[in-house]
Amino acid sequence: MPKSILVLVILIAGFAGGLASGRMLDREQAGPADAAAPATTPDGQPVEVAQRSGVPAGIPDLTAVAARAIQGSVNISSTQRVRVDPFFQIFGGLEPYRTQQSLGSGVVVSADGYVLTNNHVLGDVRGGRADIRVTLPDNRELQAAVVGTDRFSDLAVLKIEATGLSPLPWGRSNQLKVAEWVLAIGNPFAFNQTVTLGIISAVNRVNPQLNAMTEMIQTDAAINPGNSGGALVNIRGELVGINNRIISETGGYQGLGFAIPSDVARDVMTQLVQTGEVVRGDIGLYQVVTIDPAAAERAGLGRIRGVLVTNFWRDSPVHRAGLEISDIIVSFNGEDITDVNRLQQLIGQARVGSTATIVVLRDGRRLELKVSVETMRNRR
Repeated sequence: MPKSILVLVILIAGFAGGLASGRMLDREQAGPADAAAPATTPDGQPVEVAQRSGVPAGIPDLTAVAARAIQGSVNISSTQRVRVDPFFQIFGGLEPYRTQQSLGSGVVVSADGYVLTNNHVLGDVRGGRADIRVTLPDNRELQAAVVGTDRFSDLAVLKIEATGLSPLPWGRSNQLKVAEWVLAIGNPFAFNQTVTLGIISAVNRVNPQLNAMTEMIQTDAAINPGNSGGALVNIRGELVGINNRIISETGGYQGLGFAIPSDVARDVMTQLVQTGEVVRGDIGLYQVVTIDPAAAERAGLGRIRGVLVTNFWRDSPVHRAGLEISDIIVSFNGEDITDVNRLQQLIGQARVGSTATIVVLRDGRRLELKVSVETMRNRR
């Protein structure tokens, strides 16, 4: 079958498969590894697990954990000046700018006022277009300065000038286990300091619907619009994730919530605080599409799995390495590639200056390409 037909088949299939996507939670608005292990609160006090009135034995009493976690959680409002389309300015008599507000949540991560949240909670902050306010649990409302933003991980760091803060301690997201208890804290639908209970539904979740640059934590703790940027904590009160998005047919909670792992968030925050940007690997791919194996089989190509290259930058690492349009990438540094998101994650995680090995299918032949990894700057 000619390459042009293959591209058309895959693009159509990829478009159809991309219609369902995860919702960023604020755009609609203008522990121990197992339950048997002893648990403590951040200040070292034991968590009560004995049976309490009407509560089945084995379910921990999380009141102390919730109280501490609330003290490290904040509400965030961002008011942006958004330019109005010139057509509506001329013919609608509108002003050049209009204001738009978004509400979300954040986490205090240091005693000296650093706050972690989602990038999409802030909106467009270029040129000081956003007025960002942080409301603390004691109802103090403070102006926040933007330390740095990273649209690829959807994380942002703010700085407030305040005393008496109670930062959440960091937990290790790579130690989470399925069915472990967690609490989600945030500001859903402007109901501030809401706490919900659930479990870890899955770890290292990769799915095209998430359109994420990293593996995600999946939880059934109730998460709704306004929870974005809020804390996901284990029963020790440790921060294990930053609530980020939901999959929903209604726009509200349906049991499929997702959080950015704390290990990722901590690394991104450290880079933003130290340098104002996050450095990732890049090889020059511009447009790639996940192959639908069923569509490929219907086209007589067999059940191919991989990522179809439809465009890349000239004079880029992949161009110099000999990549061609319609090549199908099936492996990156020894890991099989079955979707675009995983490929992007691996490229971003590759060490700048290293040489990556890419395996592609071209006209039925399997080829190995050596590609240099360059720096992808974090520019909005």
